Amino acid sequence: MLNIKRFLPLLFLFILKNSISQNKQILYNFAELPQTLLLNPGAETNYKFHIGVPLLSGFSSEFGSTGFTVTDIFANNNVSINDKIANVLNKLTTRDHVKFNFQLEVLNGGFRYNDDTYFSFGFYQEFDGISYYPKDLITLLNEGNSAYLNKNFNFSQIRYKVDALGVLHFGVTKNVNEKFTIGGRFKVYSSALNMESTNNTGTFTTVNGTNNIYSHYLNNVDINLRTSGLVKDNEFIDKTGTYLGNTFFGSNLGIGLDAGFTYNISNQIQLTGSITDLGFIKHKKNIKNTFIKGSYSFDGIEFGYDETNSTNYWNELDQDFKEKVPSGDNQDSYISWRPTKFNASLKYSFGQKRSKECYDNTYKDFYRNAMGVQLYSVFRPLGPQLALTGFFEKSLSEKLHAKLTYTVDDYSFYNIGAGFSAQIGKVNFYGMVDNIAQFNDIAATNNISLQLGINLIFN
Repeated sequence: MLNIKRFLPLLFLFILKNSISQNKQILYNFAELPQTLLLNPGAETNYKFHIGVPLLSGFSSEFGSTGFTVTDIFANNNVSINDKIANVLNKLTTRDHVKFNFQLEVLNGGFRYNDDTYFSFGFYQEFDGISYYPKDLITLLNEGNSAYLNKNFNFSQIRYKVDALGVLHFGVTKNVNEKFTIGGRFKVYSSALNMESTNNTGTFTTVNGTNNIYSHYLNNVDINLRTSGLVKDNEFIDKTGTYLGNTFFGSNLGIGLDAGFTYNISNQIQLTGSITDLGFIKHKKNIKNTFIKGSYSFDGIEFGYDETNSTNYWNELDQDFKEKVPSGDNQDSYISWRPTKFNASLKYSFGQKRSKECYDNTYKDFYRNAMGVQLYSVFRPLGPQLALTGFFEKSLSEKLHAKLTYTVDDYSFYNIGAGFSAQIGKVNFYGMVDNIAQFNDIAATNNISLQLGINLIFN
């Protein structure tokens, strides 16, 4: 029979596992797609203007987790599910996590102001978050404390952050000279939902007691669970339309900046770099923060029987706890920081050389093949998460391009991805998929992604 106590702690992780990460290593600096400007506003462009097909120009989703896969729990291998769950819980560490990011472009466009300057703009919706595995808390809930006397269960392991927001942006890309291109992007964030808890402290400890079997101690507890956009007038907001509406100039706004560059060291060697989402959001409406701060000790409950005076022991314990440890809810405003991301690449082009018509009716030489490396980093509560990618690009024609990647990150050491970009007349189609080696058994993979879109590009 399934042990529900053991299954519940994993339920939340399984829900988040079918979520998303943010590294778009296939899209980065690929085929002069307009969407690459969102990863590097200093990327080179070679067209007069572009228009993304509304709601179809950019869709991306990536699924990832560390520490376990669906197969670890549901594999048909004659091992009981309770044992499988126990094995997963035992091998997970406090650095294991699930993270997710989903983006949908509502609008994307751009135009060339002059030979050296290209403006781009748009609006997209994003769902992003991360949750680390609170090993001590799950162990306490799953197994209780009697088997862990004198162990300090640490509340600092509670770390998570979830955001749903809309992003209005405007960018400029400037060709300084033939070798050097720079760019920047200004963003206005509109938060529809924020849930986060980081920087918690405190421990829970059980020891052999003197007045009772056990004594329990909460030491220096400081826990703050913050939410914005989730509760209004003490009622949960359950209307999807409300969340969607708040992604466009709602009450919780913030600003951010992107910056990037492209430098052609030679005709065949190119260096790029960018930093994106350097920004914050000020949350001040529909806020509900739950906090606990202080220390507390108790020796359990001594039950007594008095037929003339029944006692609510749990209520007395609750009242005593509230009197000695400040706790409750508030509506204090707060600031949340966006997960800043960094990209850099070095590319070497080679092979057959051919000319490509530019926006000004001149011709630019390019090579059919390219290979290189890319470094990606995103800043998270426990520090930066890194990914290293090797890639190979092939121009099958002036209008058809392909890219193959091999990525090493927290989720896999053999992540193979592929992408293509094709243009028929003014219509551009692109599609990218990650971790294709695991397609035959998706349940056994820690990471998988998909990106696709349609643009109108005018040269």
